[in-house]
Amino acid sequence: MHEQLTDLWDRRWPKVHPCLPYRLKIEYPDLWVRFHCLPESKRYPETKHEYEIVLGRYNTVMAELFSDQIYVMTPVYTASPDWPGGEEPWRIAQFDDEPGFESYGHLFLAQKVWEPGTIDGLLRRVADDVEAGVIIADPDLRWLFHPYDGGMDVIAPTTADRDALRDRHRDWLSKHPEGY
Repeated sequence: MHEQLTDLWDRRWPKVHPCLPYRLKIEYPDLWVRFHCLPESKRYPETKHEYEIVLGRYNTVMAELFSDQIYVMTPVYTASPDWPGGEEPWRIAQFDDEPGFESYGHLFLAQKVWEPGTIDGLLRRVADDVEAGVIIADPDLRWLFHPYDGGMDVIAPTTADRDALRDRHRDWLSKHPEGY
Protein backbone atom coordinates (compact mmCIF):
# COMPACT_ATOMS: atom_id res chain seq x y z
CA MET A 1 0.00 0.00 0.00
CA HIS A 2 2.75 2.47 0.93
CA GLU A 3 4.62 2.26 -2.37
CA GLN A 4 1.45 2.71 -4.42
CA LEU A 5 0.36 5.65 -2.30
CA THR A 6 3.79 7.25 -2.58
CA ASP A 7 3.66 6.93 -6.37
CA LEU A 8 0.13 8.34 -6.44
CA TRP A 9 1.08 11.30 -4.23
CA ASP A 10 4.13 12.06 -6.36
CA ARG A 11 2.01 12.03 -9.53
CA ARG A 12 -0.91 14.10 -8.17
CA TRP A 13 0.96 16.56 -5.92
CA PRO A 14 4.59 16.58 -7.14
CA LYS A 15 5.37 20.07 -5.87
CA VAL A 16 4.75 19.34 -2.17
CA HIS A 17 6.03 16.69 0.19
CA PRO A 18 3.12 15.44 2.34
CA CYS A 19 5.05 16.42 5.49
CA LEU A 20 4.63 20.06 4.43
CA PRO A 21 0.87 20.55 3.95
CA TYR A 22 1.06 24.32 4.54
CA ARG A 23 2.88 24.54 1.15
CA LEU A 24 -0.12 23.13 -0.75
CA LYS A 25 -1.82 26.55 -0.86
CA ILE A 26 1.38 28.10 -2.24
CA GLU A 27 2.03 25.49 -4.93
CA TYR A 28 -1.61 24.87 -5.93
CA PRO A 29 -3.36 28.24 -5.45
CA ASP A 30 -5.95 27.56 -8.17
CA LEU A 31 -7.14 24.47 -6.29
CA TRP A 32 -6.96 25.89 -2.75
CA VAL A 33 -9.67 27.28 -0.50
CA ARG A 34 -9.46 28.15 3.19
CA PHE A 35 -12.33 28.10 5.65
CA HIS A 36 -12.23 29.45 9.17
CA CYS A 37 -13.68 27.33 11.95
CA LEU A 38 -15.16 30.04 14.16
CA PRO A 39 -17.16 33.19 13.45
CA GLU A 40 -15.17 36.39 13.07
CA SER A 41 -12.10 34.25 12.26
CA LYS A 42 -11.50 33.54 15.94
CA ARG A 43 -8.54 31.21 16.18
CA TYR A 44 -9.05 29.04 19.26
CA PRO A 45 -12.25 27.65 20.77
CA GLU A 46 -12.78 28.35 24.44
CA THR A 47 -16.21 26.97 25.24
CA LYS A 48 -18.07 23.74 24.65
CA HIS A 49 -20.27 25.56 22.13
CA GLU A 50 -17.23 26.84 20.20
CA TYR A 51 -15.75 23.31 20.08
CA GLU A 52 -19.08 22.10 18.66
CA ILE A 53 -18.88 24.78 15.95
CA VAL A 54 -15.27 23.87 15.08
CA LEU A 55 -15.94 20.13 14.89
CA GLY A 56 -19.19 20.77 13.04
CA ARG A 57 -17.45 22.79 10.36
CA TYR A 58 -14.60 20.30 9.97
CA ASN A 59 -17.07 17.41 9.68
CA THR A 60 -19.42 19.29 7.34
CA VAL A 61 -16.65 19.92 4.82
CA MET A 62 -15.21 16.42 5.13
CA ALA A 63 -18.68 14.91 4.61
CA GLU A 64 -18.78 16.72 1.26
CA LEU A 65 -15.32 15.44 0.26
CA PHE A 66 -15.29 11.86 1.53
CA SER A 67 -17.79 9.04 1.30
CA ASP A 68 -16.11 5.85 2.49
CA GLN A 69 -12.41 5.27 3.09
CA ILE A 70 -9.98 8.01 4.11
CA TYR A 71 -6.27 8.27 4.71
CA VAL A 72 -5.23 10.12 7.83
CA MET A 73 -1.65 11.40 7.59
CA THR A 74 -0.03 12.66 10.79
CA PRO A 75 3.56 13.84 11.09
CA VAL A 76 5.96 13.65 13.99
CA TYR A 77 8.95 15.99 13.81
CA THR A 78 12.34 15.02 15.23
CA ALA A 79 16.01 15.98 15.05
CA SER A 80 16.96 12.53 13.73
CA PRO A 81 16.15 10.63 10.54
CA ASP A 82 15.89 7.44 12.61
CA TRP A 83 12.49 6.62 14.04
CA PRO A 84 12.84 4.99 17.47
CA GLY A 85 9.30 3.60 17.66
CA GLY A 86 7.92 0.28 16.49
CA GLU A 87 5.63 1.49 13.71
CA GLU A 88 7.44 2.58 10.57
CA PRO A 89 6.51 5.96 9.10
CA TRP A 90 5.06 6.10 5.60
CA ARG A 91 7.44 8.86 4.52
CA ILE A 92 10.33 10.79 5.99
CA ALA A 93 11.51 14.22 4.92
CA GLN A 94 14.45 16.38 5.94
CA PHE A 95 13.61 20.05 6.31
CA ASP A 96 16.74 21.83 7.40
CA ASP A 97 20.16 20.53 6.54
CA GLU A 98 22.22 23.19 8.31
CA PRO A 99 24.63 21.28 10.57
CA GLY A 100 23.29 21.11 14.10
CA PHE A 101 19.79 22.21 13.04
CA GLU A 102 18.61 19.19 11.08
CA SER A 103 14.92 18.38 11.40
CA TYR A 104 12.91 15.50 10.00
CA GLY A 105 9.25 14.82 9.48
CA HIS A 106 8.11 11.24 10.01
CA LEU A 107 4.70 10.89 8.38
CA PHE A 108 2.39 8.17 9.65
CA LEU A 109 -0.52 6.82 7.68
CA ALA A 110 -3.78 5.30 8.85
CA GLN A 111 -6.68 4.14 6.73
CA LYS A 112 -10.13 4.60 8.26
CA VAL A 113 -13.76 4.30 7.30
CA TRP A 114 -15.12 7.83 7.03
CA GLU A 115 -18.19 8.96 8.90
CA PRO A 116 -18.76 12.23 10.75
CA GLY A 117 -17.12 12.14 14.16
CA THR A 118 -14.63 9.39 13.25
CA ILE A 119 -11.58 11.56 13.88
CA ASP A 120 -13.01 14.18 16.24
CA GLY A 121 -10.32 13.46 18.85
CA LEU A 122 -7.59 14.26 16.33
CA LEU A 123 -9.47 17.31 15.05
CA ARG A 124 -9.86 18.66 18.57
CA ARG A 125 -6.10 18.29 19.15
CA VAL A 126 -5.52 20.18 15.88
CA ALA A 127 -7.94 22.93 16.98
CA ASP A 128 -6.00 23.22 20.25
CA ASP A 129 -2.66 23.38 18.36
CA VAL A 130 -1.48 20.15 19.99
CA GLU A 131 -1.18 18.40 16.60
CA ALA A 132 -0.18 20.02 13.32
CA GLY A 133 0.58 19.05 9.75
CA VAL A 134 -2.36 16.64 9.44
CA ILE A 135 -3.78 15.74 6.02
CA ILE A 136 -6.97 13.78 5.42
CA ALA A 137 -7.42 12.43 1.89
CA ASP A 138 -9.65 10.17 -0.16
CA PRO A 139 -8.03 6.93 -1.43
CA ASP A 140 -7.32 8.51 -4.84
CA LEU A 141 -5.74 11.61 -3.24
CA ARG A 142 -8.03 13.81 -5.32
CA TRP A 143 -9.17 15.87 -2.32
CA LEU A 144 -6.75 16.98 0.41
CA PHE A 145 -8.13 18.30 3.68
CA HIS A 146 -5.60 20.04 5.95
CA PRO A 147 -7.09 21.14 9.27
CA TYR A 148 -5.13 23.64 11.34
CA ASP A 149 -5.75 25.61 14.51
CA GLY A 150 -8.28 28.16 13.34
CA GLY A 151 -9.48 26.59 10.13
CA MET A 152 -8.96 24.22 7.26
CA ASP A 153 -7.31 24.30 3.87
CA VAL A 154 -8.84 22.19 1.13
CA ILE A 155 -7.08 21.30 -2.09
CA ALA A 156 -9.62 20.28 -4.72
CA PRO A 157 -9.14 18.17 -7.85
CA THR A 158 -10.18 21.07 -10.12
CA THR A 159 -10.77 24.79 -9.87
CA ALA A 160 -14.48 24.19 -10.58
CA ASP A 161 -14.67 21.76 -7.63
CA ARG A 162 -12.90 24.30 -5.42
CA ASP A 163 -15.27 27.07 -6.48
CA ALA A 164 -18.37 24.95 -5.84
CA LEU A 165 -17.14 24.05 -2.35
CA ARG A 166 -16.17 27.65 -1.64
CA ASP A 167 -19.58 28.91 -2.77
CA ARG A 168 -21.42 26.50 -0.44
CA HIS A 169 -19.56 27.87 2.59
CA ARG A 170 -19.04 31.56 1.81
CA ASP A 171 -19.80 32.55 5.41
CA TRP A 172 -16.73 30.62 6.57
CA LEU A 173 -14.27 32.34 4.24
CA SER A 174 -11.58 34.72 5.44
CA LYS A 175 -12.14 38.42 4.91
CA HIS A 176 -8.46 38.73 3.90
CA PRO A 177 -8.19 39.67 0.19
CA GLU A 178 -5.87 36.72 -0.51
CA GLY A 179 -8.03 34.24 1.39
CA TYR A 180 -5.73 33.80 4.38
